[in-house]
Amino acid sequence: MKYVLTACILLASANPAFAALKAGDKAPTFDAQASLAGKTFEFSLKQALKKGPVVVYFYPAAYTKGCDIEAHTFAEMKDKFDAAGATIIGVSNDKIARLNQFSADPDYCAGKFPVASDADGKIAALYDLKVTPPKDGLTDTQGVALDHAFTERTTFVITAKDKVFATLSSADDKISPADHVDKSLAVVQQLTGKGQ
Repeated sequence: MKYVLTACILLASANPAFAALKAGDKAPTFDAQASLAGKTFEFSLKQALKKGPVVVYFYPAAYTKGCDIEAHTFAEMKDKFDAAGATIIGVSNDKIARLNQFSADPDYCAGKFPVASDADGKIAALYDLKVTPPKDGLTDTQGVALDHAFTERTTFVITAKDKVFATLSSADDKISPADHVDKSLAVVQQLTGKGQ
């Protein structure tokens, strides 16, 4: 239990060394192995943007307190993002096997939106996000060792024209995981004028 709490504190308090992409910056497109409802597929940001704006949210690790809250909140509000015409994709350094479990878990993603594996941190680097190396002894809420790097919690709302419309960062703005969802929905609704 002590290590789980320590992991949550460390993941929440990482100080960014990089400056995440800001509004107006070109959003790098990427392809990644992702999971939806426990099934692996190839996610393409370029293809998703053809349907409208995309909310790309980076989170430290599946099955950690803040990330669990954030995934659950996105799942609960998925219909509102749909009404606003937006796609949601979560991105972490978790391996795809772990994300298959997380994406299907009814307490978290609940099969409502995909989560992508950025095991090597290349996608995070494209978005100028800090990736923190793993620390020995950290476990998740299920008691599983956290043996991968952690990307700082940051949410990007990307327009259909490959531009960052808004960036929400816990490190800069001190917003909670659930607030990332509420604020990104408000931004999407402002962008599209739908679902308000």
